[in-house]
Amino acid sequence: MVREILLVTGEIHAMRDPTRGGVAASLNEIAAQSGAGIVLTESDIPVKEEVKSACEILGLDPLYVANEGKLLVFVPPEHASRVLKIMRKNQHGRDARIIGEVVADHPGRVVMKIRTGGTRIIDMPLGEQLPRIC
Repeated sequence: MVREILLVTGEIHAMRDPTRGGVAASLNEIAAQSGAGIVLTESDIPVKEEVKSACEILGLDPLYVANEGKLLVFVPPEHASRVLKIMRKNQHGRDARIIGEVVADHPGRVVMKIRTGGTRIIDMPLGEQLPRIC
């Protein structure tokens, strides 16, 4: 899939596998290393119902849970929709979404626009991570 993405844009700014620490840790690492701000949109983040339910029962936030087999890709906004089309053609990327954007505001931080209209800071995970089952 990376080869196909490179054919659309030679400007992949970052790619990350959010397995360890989940999406929250991966995005915070990218924000800190780049000095850029990241804004997520909660309603655009695909979380399966069974994952939501399990997280609610266990008191976990899905953004902090390991996401094996997922990929975060940062490309220029003008290439994002074409890259998304390529990702969705792959069986493993059929549920791919644009979940946010890089911004000049709040450098080095990740925030999320929540469904109720407010914002929430997404910090690095604290404490022990959940053990990998595989």
